[in-house]
Amino acid sequence: MKIYHKAYVYLTCGTELLVFSEPDHPEVGLQVPGGTLDPGESYLQGAIREFAEETGLNLDIALDFLADQDHFFENVPDCLDGLHRRRHFHGRIGEKPLQEWEHFEMSPSGGGPPIRFHLHWIDLFAASASSDTLFFEGFGTQLQTLRSRMEGLSNERH
Repeated sequence: MKIYHKAYVYLTCGTELLVFSEPDHPEVGLQVPGGTLDPGESYLQGAIREFAEETGLNLDIALDFLADQDHFFENVPDCLDGLHRRRHFHGRIGEKPLQEWEHFEMSPSGGGPPIRFHLHWIDLFAASASSDTLFFEGFGTQLQTLRSRMEGLSNERH
């Protein structure tokens, strides 16, 4: 079985999480920026590079370890079959660069044409974000851990 090493960034501003959808593939759920590591690249280096490729933004903040996750793909359209060994990081910013925007990833790890992303923010404590089924292939699994880290911020909002 092929193993792919992946790194992702859960970027928050207050209680909101940066996510993206793929307008050209509306059947795919929400995702967070990240992807496949390049040869010799650390998980942290890959997370920062992939974040920039998928958002158009450069991170100049510290990233904290959030979780490790193994996720198996088999016959999922547009995904590399095999074990995706994911490392998730959490970063916090004080001000959003934009409320929403579109960006193209020009060199997808699976090859093919550029991928269009629609990036926006969701409130982690809103009822609409309470189901991890909104997320594509296991990306919602980390939401409860992330909410636990941010519970003080949630209480301040109300």
